[in-house]
Amino acid sequence: MLLDITTMAPDDYVGFTFFIGYMAMAAAAVFFFIERGSVDPKWKMSLLVSGLITGIAAVHYFYMRDYYLATGDNPTFFRYVDWTLTVPLMCVEFYLLTKVAGARKSLLWKLIFASTWMLVCGYIGEAFNPAGGSTTHSVTWGVLSTLGYLYILHSVWMGEVAKLADESKSDVVKKGVRTLAWFVLVGWAIYPIGYMCMDGGWLNSALGWSSQNVDLWYNIADAINKIGFGLVVYNIAINESK
Repeated sequence: MLLDITTMAPDDYVGFTFFIGYMAMAAAAVFFFIERGSVDPKWKMSLLVSGLITGIAAVHYFYMRDYYLATGDNPTFFRYVDWTLTVPLMCVEFYLLTKVAGARKSLLWKLIFASTWMLVCGYIGEAFNPAGGSTTHSVTWGVLSTLGYLYILHSVWMGEVAKLADESKSDVVKKGVRTLAWFVLVGWAIYPIGYMCMDGGWLNSALGWSSQNVDLWYNIADAINKIGFGLVVYNIAINESK
């Protein structure tokens, strides 16, 4: 479907971030795929995953952009399809980076399960909220979603991932994993802000923040986290290859 983008209002910041997000993700994917040829073979898989994360996001942003311009609604379904594919892949990066220190596949599956739990609960809380917005519904599923997030947060800061990074005998890997841990702590914290802006969310009920803010927060968070994650991994791969 060909959309007339000239009808988009100049102050439509949500629409603007959809366009920027699409182009930024696509450019990042191309960069990571090309740069796979510049690193040691043991880091090629890490850059491949980075390229897949941003590439998958670019495809979804293309559809989310058109959906938003055509309807003006939040593309919740497309958003969570994207996250269900890309967020577990972001967790895979932690496994690949600590594999040199002896990370087992059990760590990989625990991180994938925790991230999937986080997203499924978040989707139920957001997509199946009763008409008009139920604070009880959004809070209940928001809390359940947070449990998965807290597990990942603990693992990358104090748990298995953090310990393996310390045992890697590589200052580059240790510093890189700690930087990614900051992304999980600070960057991923942007998503609950968007979640609480939906009808029935705390910020919506207490401060009157519109549900239109949801996509603005989500788009900013996606650009920071997905591209930023990939650049940190790229920095590790390049420096370790040298």
